[in-house]
Amino acid sequence: MKNRAFVFPGQGTHYAGMGMDLAKNFREADEIYQMANDIMGIDIRKLCFMGPEEELLKTENSQPTIHTTSIAILKVLQKYGFEADVTAGFSLGQYSSLVYGGALRFEDTVKLVKKRGVLMQEAVPMGRGKMCAIVGLEREEVFSIVEESKHLGHIEPSNYNCPGQVIVAGLNAAVENASRLAIEKGAKSADYLRVSGPFHTELLVEAGIKLREELDKIDVKNPIKQYVDNVTGDFFTEKDDLKELLKEHVYKAVMWEDSVNAMLKAGVDTFIEIGPKSVLTAFNKRTAEKQGIKIKCYNIEDMKTLEEFLRQESPA
Repeated sequence: MKNRAFVFPGQGTHYAGMGMDLAKNFREADEIYQMANDIMGIDIRKLCFMGPEEELLKTENSQPTIHTTSIAILKVLQKYGFEADVTAGFSLGQYSSLVYGGALRFEDTVKLVKKRGVLMQEAVPMGRGKMCAIVGLEREEVFSIVEESKHLGHIEPSNYNCPGQVIVAGLNAAVENASRLAIEKGAKSADYLRVSGPFHTELLVEAGIKLREELDKIDVKNPIKQYVDNVTGDFFTEKDDLKELLKEHVYKAVMWEDSVNAMLKAGVDTFIEIGPKSVLTAFNKRTAEKQGIKIKCYNIEDMKTLEEFLRQESPA
């Protein structure tokens, strides 16, 4: 257990049908969807299982649906007796991680992440900003591209995903210029993300301030699990202010590569991604490879991936 980490994905991983077969097969998962429906007063279950894509894409919907699906899958894993001492989440995934870590309650967070989505969307009107994943360049090269694009509007690195992959975000013209420059400078790809705004940039400072007001309305405890935070890219300590970190995280970069490196340094050798798709699994493998460390990686999102996992791992 001490060498195992539960990690939870963030926004952009949604798809119609996520969690559906697990909810059909496990009461524990279905109960989470029902709880979300009851709390939200909208059909979260139908959104997750049926879509449509244009509704799931909206930040205010993608955040609670992905979060609900991750917690539903977590409950299935726990039914089989699986636990972890270490946990982390990518952006939105922090909330699922903190529910697992005992710092937040699902009943509070499913409403909170919808509000977070609304605040993030309101900060920059839909269509004015975007995010672009640059693959194949070092951080310093991306920094240079960002500097060369700033004359066209706000832009900054927003996600450090893994070695050779940095996301830049900001206003459209600046990000489009950065995408073009990245390809010119030898990037393998520079693709736009399926999200509705330039998240994790200073354009969202006001959203972070408003989110802090919402955080002050709910019970937030220190995690009882070893929790790795996105803002610091390191393990949470008693000196840290969790509410402040969650506030800052709206407008500060996601330090995922650094977070994985912190877990590797602490001896984690098994990463279990809990939630739709397997985005983090690819990041985790690449980060470990760069360090020359062998790890086991799993993603659990449906019956097929669950069964494959159960064939290879035991709870102890």
